[in-house]
Amino acid sequence: MTEHRVEVRTQTVKLAGVELIADVREPANACALVIFAHGSGSGRLSARNQYVADALAARGLGSIIFDLLTEAEQRLDNETGELRFDIALLAKRLIDVIDWVASDPQLGTLRIGLFGASTGAAAALWAAAQRPERVAAVVSRGGRTDLAGPMLDRVQAPTLHIVGSCDVLVLELNRQVDRLLSCERHLEVVPGATHLFEEPGTLAKAAALAGDWFVKYLQHISV
Repeated sequence: MTEHRVEVRTQTVKLAGVELIADVREPANACALVIFAHGSGSGRLSARNQYVADALAARGLGSIIFDLLTEAEQRLDNETGELRFDIALLAKRLIDVIDWVASDPQLGTLRIGLFGASTGAAAALWAAAQRPERVAAVVSRGGRTDLAGPMLDRVQAPTLHIVGSCDVLVLELNRQVDRLLSCERHLEVVPGATHLFEEPGTLAKAAALAGDWFVKYLQHISV
């Protein structure tokens, strides 16, 4: 595998009246950027998302992992669990991030992919439907993409669903969504994995599948 020097920085970004904290990974000579949308009860420091971001960086793909909720909102969500299912709110924040990237002189030239987990995957599809000219690929890991319901038929970006074989409910929901999408799409089932991909080797498999998808559609390289 080619070695990629990676710069990692943490910064605060002002978006539409809120400030969100982001970890930005920039491999040297990156031509694409993957924006992460975290899942239910998760956040920027999620070990799973950090692992996937590092795996993508090893393949020359930049990434941004945002806390999509403010500190106050996150405290509320920790108590009630309500904001993690507010897909319209999460999608709006993600769209604001996409627009911020477009206006940034350093990042704005990069092709954009979205990586969503759990409820964040619904926000990723919602945002892809709203910004078809900017979002070139989407990957969902254990995603509740069914929650993007009214936006599903508007998604144009090639979409990959990655689901664990033991995540029975989400797997069935993903099969239903796969039938509803009109864009190029694929459903990949990881044997032995549950919802959080905690079983040995399963997260590495998911990261490899995501990397293949993003390389294919963001870098125009055959895999």
